[in-house]
Amino acid sequence: MPPIPGSGLAKGLAVTLRTMTKRTVTAQYPDVQPELPPRTRGVIGLFEENCTVCMLCARECPDWCIYIDSHKETTPPATPGGRERSRNVLDRFAIDFALCMYCGICIEVCPFDALFWSPEFEYAETDIHELTHERDKLREWMWTVPEPPALDPGAEEPKEIAAARRTADKLRAQEVREAREAQEAQGPAEDRPDRAAGQEGQE
Repeated sequence: MPPIPGSGLAKGLAVTLRTMTKRTVTAQYPDVQPELPPRTRGVIGLFEENCTVCMLCARECPDWCIYIDSHKETTPPATPGGRERSRNVLDRFAIDFALCMYCGICIEVCPFDALFWSPEFEYAETDIHELTHERDKLREWMWTVPEPPALDPGAEEPKEIAAARRTADKLRAQEVREAREAQEAQGPAEDRPDRAAGQEGQE
């Protein structure tokens, strides 16, 4: 069946009329901050303590906008007769957001959870060279990273959290044991010199 002449125009006018009857809502930015979705891709925050300078993020970046510098340090052996070990120390970690296309590949390939998405978006500059942000600024953005969503009720606890909890429980039990041993070493309360002296003073 051929379309009725003028039906397209009528549909367009209907959309216009519906829009005209709706109340206009204006976002009062910057006085009122927008409510961003939880998975907003603003900037990339750096958790420096987790970075091992593996260079995986810089190698996988399709825009080559991540700049990393490091040096090696030798650590003494942990046990007598052991061998010295060398480790990479991070000197520079910078991201050029003038080149970044926010693909998130660097965050996905990081094996040590050192990069995170931050919803921060107010970082405009008047000079394009100022869009290369060093690790100090990336560390500040780390504080704006939202907490991860809660796990499903039936999901297993992450291995990192479980290991940290076991370590904390062991340390707590060790502190309680040491405090009990110290109390037992001091003897009963009535045998302590300070308590005996106090009792003599009262008499």
